[in-house]
Amino acid sequence: MNKIRLLLKYIAPYKWSALKNILYNLISAVFALFSFTLIIPFLNILFKPAAIVQSPGAFKLTFDYLNHFSKYFFSNLIEKNGSAGALLIVSIIFVAASILKNAFIFLSNNSMAYIRASTVRDLRKKMYLKILRLPLSYFTDSRKGDLMTRISNDVQEIEVSVMSSLTMLFRDPITIMIFIIYLFVKSYQLTLFALVLLPVSGWLIGRVSRTLRSSAFIGQQRLGRLLSVVEETLSGLRIIKGFNAEDKMKGQFSEINDQYSKILKRVFRKQYLASPLSEVLSSIVVIVLLYVGGLLALHGSGHMSPEDLMAFVVVFSQIIQPAKNITTAWFSIEKGMGSIDRIDQVLNAEETITEKPNALPVKGFNDSIEFRGLWYAYNSEPVLKNINLKIKKGDTVAIVGKSGAGKSTLADLVPRFIDPDKGAILIDGIDVRDMKLTDLRYLMGIVSQHPILFNTSFSENIAFGADIPDNEKIENAARIANAHQFITETESGYDSNVGESGNKLSGGQRQRISIARAIMLNPPILILDEATSALDTESERLVQDAILKLMKTRTSIIIAHRLSTIQHADLIVVLDDGMIVESGTHAELINKKDGFYAKLHSFQAI
Repeated sequence: MNKIRLLLKYIAPYKWSALKNILYNLISAVFALFSFTLIIPFLNILFKPAAIVQSPGAFKLTFDYLNHFSKYFFSNLIEKNGSAGALLIVSIIFVAASILKNAFIFLSNNSMAYIRASTVRDLRKKMYLKILRLPLSYFTDSRKGDLMTRISNDVQEIEVSVMSSLTMLFRDPITIMIFIIYLFVKSYQLTLFALVLLPVSGWLIGRVSRTLRSSAFIGQQRLGRLLSVVEETLSGLRIIKGFNAEDKMKGQFSEINDQYSKILKRVFRKQYLASPLSEVLSSIVVIVLLYVGGLLALHGSGHMSPEDLMAFVVVFSQIIQPAKNITTAWFSIEKGMGSIDRIDQVLNAEETITEKPNALPVKGFNDSIEFRGLWYAYNSEPVLKNINLKIKKGDTVAIVGKSGAGKSTLADLVPRFIDPDKGAILIDGIDVRDMKLTDLRYLMGIVSQHPILFNTSFSENIAFGADIPDNEKIENAARIANAHQFITETESGYDSNVGESGNKLSGGQRQRISIARAIMLNPPILILDEATSALDTESERLVQDAILKLMKTRTSIIIAHRLSTIQHADLIVVLDDGMIVESGTHAELINKKDGFYAKLHSFQAI
């Protein structure tokens, strides 16, 4: 029931379309009932000519009066037009009622189509926006393939299994309710008897459907793992082939694929059980009703005549299909609930990097960046321990140390990709957690260790963070990053596509485009996380010269393994095991013969 409420929450913005759908379904159900009961009084009179009704009597808002008036109406038809003429008129009225019924069914389905398409669109948008808001730490624990499954297959499963079933859930209960009201009027004893039988069949169906949801949930998890293997295979195909691991990956894929297939067979088996199970149970209910109703008609008890029993069975038979539809729809919804659970896990994931309601706007960078008593842990394991560091405006600070020392984590804290567990980062004396997030990040240009490009042109990649791209500025940034020459050598120049993740470029070319992107923003603070690590010697020298010129008027934080690239830094900070163990200029640190930096430098010199 909670998941139904969750689904209704997604539908809430389209409540007027939902209300129109319900209204059209109500009208179509009335015309359906009218068309099914229209011929009964006429046949009653047609085959009993002696029972001609001469007067409609005084008006009363009761079923007996309506029944009497219908007999009077058909009596007049027979007297004025004869039996053949009356039959023709009744046939025309029946066709008209059928046309109106189906016209309103179309209008109701049209309203539901708008709700279905809009709700799925909104759900996918919510998922995507949530992914953009989630902290980077969330994605270290989540597989990309699984997230892609949730935003594609799970949302599509909701559209196919749940949203399509809403058409039946909105329409068929209304039809059943109107028909049951008619049946109560005809014979409340027989109707009550039918209502006792229906919950028993409903309980049997519910027993089967309860296991469907858990199977569907597990199936979607297996599909997510399957897509993760495919994604890892595509990303690491060079390594797989290089290590002759095709058979290993084949076995891994086949195992997960077989598991998914087995679960899918169970889901389909239970889903296909819905229609025949409801059909058998409905047939049993109809036969029991015919037997009990027949006894009532034979004994003349309960005001049940043979004609009334015929009308009762005709109308009740029209409830069977809507009841089957509801059963099928419920099975589909139970199947789709597994996907709702998985989507809900993402939508309810904690957003640890949030902006305060009264966050301060940031106009620029004027004085310093300060790390004060900073602690950060990953999975309860401390990565940074009591970091205290002050970076003056215009300074270049290099962070060095062994792999896993916490260098990149320290850099990620400045733009608030992650937040510290203890302590604070202050920019111009203001905690970054008190600043507007977009303003804070506009202060920074970031070049990561692994260059990330998008499947678009050189121009769009370089101007990715710019609101209004300027071709002259794009070309200037490319020249500074030593990228202009190889860009102009491509077929379409700056309009050439770089491929998915820049796969049409070499590692060094991708890194230079990434550097040009940071230069394009012209930020006051630069964060260079191994910015030259993917460059060859000549390109490294050219880009390093460009970066040196660029850093003259900027505050720079450089994460580096190659100590030769940071000898110009105003301050070098050495991290080991998450702590600052040394700091100073290159000359100061190199003179400490037993120091950590001196050892690193000697190793690289060798």
